[in-house]
Amino acid sequence: METKKDIRKKIFAARKACTDSQVEEWSRDITRRVIALPAFKRAERILAYADYNHEVITRYLIEEAWNAGKEVAVPKVVGKDMIFYHLKDFDQLKPGYYGIPEPEEGESVQWDEALMIMPGVAFDRENHRVGYGGGFYDRFLEKHPSLERVAVAFDFQILPQVPTEPTDIFPQIIVTEKETFYLDPGYCSHGTVS
Repeated sequence: METKKDIRKKIFAARKACTDSQVEEWSRDITRRVIALPAFKRAERILAYADYNHEVITRYLIEEAWNAGKEVAVPKVVGKDMIFYHLKDFDQLKPGYYGIPEPEEGESVQWDEALMIMPGVAFDRENHRVGYGGGFYDRFLEKHPSLERVAVAFDFQILPQVPTEPTDIFPQIIVTEKETFYLDPGYCSHGTVS
C-alpha cells in the first residue's frame, strides 16, 4: 500500500493538472449530489470548509445552504484546533493558515447538531480518509461525535485502499461527481453505492 506521503504527492499533482473549468464542472455535479442527500435536506446547520488550490469548490454548496435557509460556519485554525465561525458573506474570508481562506473575524459557533462537509486528499471505497496531515478534523470530530459527516472529493481521489490510523474518524458518506459511498449500508436506503 502507498504511504500517505506518496498519496498526497500523487493527488496534489493530479489536482494541479485539472483545469479550472473541470474543477468547476465537477464541483457543481458534486453540489447537486450533496443537496439531494437526506442528510443535507434535514440539516439546519452546515459546517463547511473554504476550498483552496483545486479542492472541490464549496462556494456552490454554501450558496445552496443559504438559499435553503440554513446556517453555515467555516473553520479557522487556531493553534492545533479548528474554530468554526458563522459565515454570512464570502467577504469575511481572507487567506489564513497556509493561504487557506478563513474568516478574519465574526462569531464563533459550537454546533453539535450539524452536517459537516469534510475535505480530504484521498479516500477509498470503505470511506477511509487521508487528510492533509494536521489532524484538525480528527481532533475536532473526536470532541463533536454527533455531527453527521459528508466528504466531497473528485473521482480521481478515490483509491483502491488508503492507510488508516486508530485516531481516524471517517466520513459517513463520500460524494464524488460520479458516485456516492456510504460507510454503513443502513445509513441510507440506497445501499452502499449509488
